[in-house]
Amino acid sequence: MAIWIVRLRDGDRWSPDNKTLVASSAAGEVVIYREPEFDPFVLQPMQGKSIDCCVFSPDGQFLAVGGQTGQINIWRIQAKETTLVATIPDITDWVDRMAWSPTDNLLAFSRGRYIQVWDSVEGLVVTLDFETSSVLDIDWHPDGTLLSVGGYQGVKLWTVDHFDRDPYVLPIDSASLAVAWSPDGKYIASGNMDRTVMVLEWGSMDPWRMDGFPGKVSQLAWSQPANRRGSPLLAAASAESIVVWGRRGESERWDNHLLLEHGGNVRSIEFQPTTELLASAAADSQINLWSRGKDLAHKLSGAAAGFSCLAWDPKGSRLAAGGQDGELLIWAQTKLGFGRR
Repeated sequence: MAIWIVRLRDGDRWSPDNKTLVASSAAGEVVIYREPEFDPFVLQPMQGKSIDCCVFSPDGQFLAVGGQTGQINIWRIQAKETTLVATIPDITDWVDRMAWSPTDNLLAFSRGRYIQVWDSVEGLVVTLDFETSSVLDIDWHPDGTLLSVGGYQGVKLWTVDHFDRDPYVLPIDSASLAVAWSPDGKYIASGNMDRTVMVLEWGSMDPWRMDGFPGKVSQLAWSQPANRRGSPLLAAASAESIVVWGRRGESERWDNHLLLEHGGNVRSIEFQPTTELLASAAADSQINLWSRGKDLAHKLSGAAAGFSCLAWDPKGSRLAAGGQDGELLIWAQTKLGFGRR
């Protein structure tokens, strides 16, 4: 496997067609890698300021990139060429949260305490005011009908067809650092500054509160059951530990188990698509793979200074991870386990 001096960061993605991986650097570089050879193509050269968001549109046609400069570039990604189709100008605010709607070409991103939603063709749709703080996270409901935003004192949820109406608020005593909808759209989770996780079953009035974490909770991941009858697992990372929660049957109770194999802060977690295999990347230079989100099945390494992030491809056949020293590593799953590509 080749190692490229590019860093994956939060929000970096594989394209929906499973053929292209995008990575970005703290120096402002954006690089894409395409099948079959995964040769690097520099989409944006180093600019001296970090890139913090790289996200593909749901149809895979567009790639949006933003970061410390406050400027957002949108490229059309085609098989043989890429074209810069739009630039959303810099208005001084650092863009560190960004998400495409899963059903439409609507791009939501942070502007300080504001959230802007842009249509990739028609331009600005709406500017929303979070009011109580800077925007700390953004996530869309899987059916695209709700835009969810985390910040101080809660999660606010706007209905896409009625952005002019007041949002629904899931109150949090401190600040919501991470917001994540389950793939089936049934639950929304918030990881919080006060060492808690809140989970709300959408349509219910009473959220569940999970506490006892060793530090703030800024990493969440839901599993995607292979069939609709199964309930998803929720993983939450805090400091060096991971807690995996599961709700079985119609029980009101969420059972949990603690994963303690890492020797450094966990920086990224993600379930393999359609399975309960959880990958966790940490500052201890290890990536751990947990079968059923519970049993340690594999250990992967290759970043001496520690890992910063990871991302499964949409089919779950490859796992990409970025190292603190700029490494990019890709493992492919085979019948014998995981081997470096």
